Amino acid sequence: MEARERRGRGQLKLFEVAHSRAGDKGDIVNLSLIPYEETDYDWLREKVTPEAVKNHLQDIIKGDVVRYELPNINAFNFVCYQSLLGGVTTSLAMDTHGKTLSSALLEMEIE
Repeated sequence: MEARERRGRGQLKLFEVAHSRAGDKGDIVNLSLIPYEETDYDWLREKVTPEAVKNHLQDIIKGDVVRYELPNINAFNFVCYQSLLGGVTTSLAMDTHGKTLSSALLEMEIE
């Protein structure tokens, strides 16, 4: 049973069904997305597209978003280009490593 059916409502936030970690390299952020329940993998694959992630984080991510699917471990890796205001060593942002972007991703609403 999908998370949406378990919750009995139309929309929910990603943090209700998955967790995330962030990493960085230069001006690129990697965001993992790992569902709590393996059965939610296909549903998240349908809903959390690269376009949806880019749209959700449009004020932060200026480049492309590429999704890598890892079905053997039921996880996704989103590589987000141009998302750290130039990179860790040159950025004036409060979060130069983009660690808070995993929390921002988990605030995304899906149906």
